[in-house]
Amino acid sequence: MDKVIISEAELESKILLVRGCRIIMDSTLAKIYGTSTKRLNEQVQRNIERFPQDFMFQLTSEEYDSLRSQFATSKGRGGRRYLPYAFTEYGSIHAANVVNTKIAIQASIAVVRAFVRLRQLVAAHAELAGKLVELERKVAGHDAEIRSIVAMIRQLMEGMGQCGPELGPVRRIGFQP
Repeated sequence: MDKVIISEAELESKILLVRGCRIIMDSTLAKIYGTSTKRLNEQVQRNIERFPQDFMFQLTSEEYDSLRSQFATSKGRGGRRYLPYAFTEYGSIHAANVVNTKIAIQASIAVVRAFVRLRQLVAAHAELAGKLVELERKVAGHDAEIRSIVAMIRQLMEGMGQCGPELGPVRRIGFQP
C-alpha cells in the first residue's frame, strides 16, 4: 500500500479555523490524498450533492487574502484561477471517497485522527478554563477572610506596647530576701 505523504503532526498544523469551523484547504487535502488540486476539485464538483455547506465551502476573496498573508505566499505567476475550497472534517472524509485512490483511503484515517485530536485538545482547554474560573471564585472568597484576619492582627498590634501588652506593675515570682 502507498505511504501517506504528510505526517499526522504536520497535518494538525494544516487544520485552520475559518468561519468558526476547523477546515483543511483543498490544496492540502489533494496533497494528502496523492492527487492534484484540480483533480480533487473536479471530483468534488461531479459529486457536489455529497458536499453540503457544513462539509465544504468556497472561501471569499477576503478570507483567502487573509490566509495567504498569514503564510506569506506570493501572488506571482501561475497559481490559482479560482478561490479555494475549505473542507470540514466530514467533507474531507467524503473527498477521500470521491477521489478514490489507495492513498486517499489510508490518508482519510489520518485526517480523521487529526481532527479528533484537535477536538480533544479544545475540550481539555475548555475543562482547564472551567477549573480556573472555579479556582478564582474560591480565592475571591478567601480574600475577604484574609482581609479580616489582617485587620484583627492590626488591632492586636495597636493594643500592645513596645515590648508587649501593657499589663501594669510586674510582681516577681519566687523567693525574695
